Amino acid sequence: METVSTMTAPETDKKQPVSPVQPSSLAEPANPFLPELCTSQSVFLLVLVAELLALLLTISASSGLQHFDWDKLALISVQVQWVVVFSAIALCRLRFWLARQSHVRAGCTSYALVLAITLVLSVLGQWIIYGVSGMAFIEHQGFEFDGWQLLNNMAIAAILSGVLLRYLYLQQQLRNQQQAEMQARIQALQSRIRPHFLFNSMNSIASLIATDPDTAERVVEDLSELFRASLAEPSLIPLERELELCKHYLDIEQLRLGRRLQLDWQISNYNKDIKIPSLMMQPLVENAIFHGVEPLPKGGKITVKVSQNDKQLSIVISNPYLLVKKNHYQGGSQRHSEQKHNRMALDNIRRRLTAHFGAAARLSSSAENGIFTTYIFCPLTV
Repeated sequence: METVSTMTAPETDKKQPVSPVQPSSLAEPANPFLPELCTSQSVFLLVLVAELLALLLTISASSGLQHFDWDKLALISVQVQWVVVFSAIALCRLRFWLARQSHVRAGCTSYALVLAITLVLSVLGQWIIYGVSGMAFIEHQGFEFDGWQLLNNMAIAAILSGVLLRYLYLQQQLRNQQQAEMQARIQALQSRIRPHFLFNSMNSIASLIATDPDTAERVVEDLSELFRASLAEPSLIPLERELELCKHYLDIEQLRLGRRLQLDWQISNYNKDIKIPSLMMQPLVENAIFHGVEPLPKGGKITVKVSQNDKQLSIVISNPYLLVKKNHYQGGSQRHSEQKHNRMALDNIRRRLTAHFGAAARLSSSAENGIFTTYIFCPLTV
């Protein structure tokens, strides 16, 4: 475990801008027309629906359950399952192409593709049954297509595939809308995260320009990194990048607070590919200074612990806070306002964690013996 304690501002170093890493997926088009049909869950549901359909067709062809024909069920099941499986594979292969077409063209193409597969497999099925049944070995017995059976298969496929494709289309459009709303909500939550120390930072830069231009330049670079991340699209970024943003922020605050701000970094070994929501830790460190270290005359120490196990990432941020008795004076009112602001920031981070990871991520906090601690647990995402 690497533990670093900092009492004064670090040495000047040039930092090259690093752009946030945007999550990319090669298996998901930007605006899919149909859901992903090649996943194990989708295939299982399609096979289940196909078997229920075969059962329904068998009951109808057998004139009820009292004359149920198991051989007919097996025959219909094979035909229906092959049509469904091959149609799912074909639509899965064309998913990226369909996403780039208009909805009308994509819908017509999908519908025609399913009907074409049904036609081919129906003809092939009749030929296979003709051969397996032994008719091919009877002299002067020629193979003839059953036109009515072929027409029945096409009619059933036309009706059911139209209904199923319409359902899948509406389901995917609903998911697209939910994803768009989720991204908009994450963007709105992230857009509220703006370092309130902007004016203090500008004052620090102004005072350093004449006396220490190199440090002033470094502070400008740190500030630009923070606002570049704050204005970027909401995304999951590497944990290492988030730690760099926290250090940029703390470098600026170190100039203002000096020895009043002490830092203790306890960073265990972790997978470099782990990703967390952008600007998740920085607001918590900002609150630790604003509500904890800054009100204390002697300042205090902020501890940042990062550790990883097989299932989740653990982040613990602790800071001292000023113990104030409740009163009805202006100071008490101001303290209540600060606590309310802190709760809003924690709720903001909690909603962003939920938006990205769902119920698998947790954020909690505790205040005990003058130490306020924030705990974050989120599943490993690489």
